[in-house]
Amino acid sequence: MAVNRPDNIGIVVENLDTVIEFFSELGLILEGRMPIDEEWAGRVTGIRGQRVEIAMMKTQDGHGRLELSRFDAPAIASDHRTAPVNSLVYQRVMFAVEDLDDTLARLRKLGATLIDEIVDYQGVYRLCYIRGPEGILIGLAQQLEQQPSRKNPT
Repeated sequence: MAVNRPDNIGIVVENLDTVIEFFSELGLILEGRMPIDEEWAGRVTGIRGQRVEIAMMKTQDGHGRLELSRFDAPAIASDHRTAPVNSLVYQRVMFAVEDLDDTLARLRKLGATLIDEIVDYQGVYRLCYIRGPEGILIGLAQQLEQQPSRKNPT
């Protein structure tokens, strides 16, 4: 038996509205938003008595989903928002974008900051990491045009 695909990526946030706005600007679509406080949820997560509001966002192609969670109870246990990329269990999500410069310009208006610089990965991708709202680490990748290979005439 094999894994079919990732179902979703989860991120715990403080302000759902701000983070939803940010990911909406990136192009994700809000699929739904709801509170979860049933007993089964605590049995899944190991946090009994939890009260959480979630927002599920999906990519435009419908193949990727992002679950944003805001905990009302219990209080947040720890904060990893400024952890560097060499931290254990480092977390980031990377999105493929059509136009990296345009995407960055739109996200900067919502507070995104570039981690270091935009790089060219072997002529295949332009890549960068940004910090979004609440320090969420996000990778952006723009695929570059591939030139058709030319065969050497012999």
